Amino acid sequence: MYPLVRELAVDGIPVTVTCRVLKIARQPYYRWLASPVTTAELVAAYRANALFDAHRDDPEFGYWFLLDEARDAGQVMAERTAWRLCSQLGWWSAFGKKRGRGGKKAGPPVHDDLLAVTDDKGWTRHEFTARGPNQLWLADITEHWTGEGKLYVCAVKDVYSNRIVGYSIDSRMKSRLAVAALDNAVARRRAEGADVAGCVLHTDRGSQFRSRKLVRTLNRHTMVGSMGRVGAAGDNAAMESFFSLLQKNVLDRRPWATRQELRIAIVT
Repeated sequence: MYPLVRELAVDGIPVTVTCRVLKIARQPYYRWLASPVTTAELVAAYRANALFDAHRDDPEFGYWFLLDEARDAGQVMAERTAWRLCSQLGWWSAFGKKRGRGGKKAGPPVHDDLLAVTDDKGWTRHEFTARGPNQLWLADITEHWTGEGKLYVCAVKDVYSNRIVGYSIDSRMKSRLAVAALDNAVARRRAEGADVAGCVLHTDRGSQFRSRKLVRTLNRHTMVGSMGRVGAAGDNAAMESFFSLLQKNVLDRRPWATRQELRIAIVT
């Protein structure tokens, strides 16, 4: 009711009269007038902002994952609070709503497909070739179950040397998984005295690779992004071949009780 009291006061109706009619005290009104936004409302706004930033980066995640991201950003809150804010503002996981027969709608690419080549017949294929190191990198994410839940691996491969130049391993498939892998690859190559400026990083159109965090990381390293088509496994076949070897030689050899056990095996 306080905004109404203020509006009537502007129109010439005394605050005393309005408060008497509305049966509210004047002193709380004057305190609100000095600071219209309450502390609780301000705290809720900062929390909602942190949740929104996390949702925009990773639209596939539910409120419990967004809660972790908000906490990392300094906005600590209860799980119930995060659920309430996300529910009120309509920030749902992209997988949380039923979809039509077409399944999940693919997100828009944030980079052009720089590896696509169209022949005389109109067929499109991809050329995974490079004339030297640090000219073309590929990146992708794989997952595997353990007794504690899934473990995710993001790897970066140099097409010229066929070598994995960087990777990251995490229990959650967030955008920071891809960012950490790219940062790891750049740090390793710079430690070897190599320059990665202008290097093309080709990925699929997963949300981790479309996130603002990864785009900013590419710009920070002066690299160029490239993305394949939706539902076309051949667009990143060279990376899939490595994951096939990893699956056969490590992941599927035996059951893994803990994430740490599998992590050590992958690194080894």
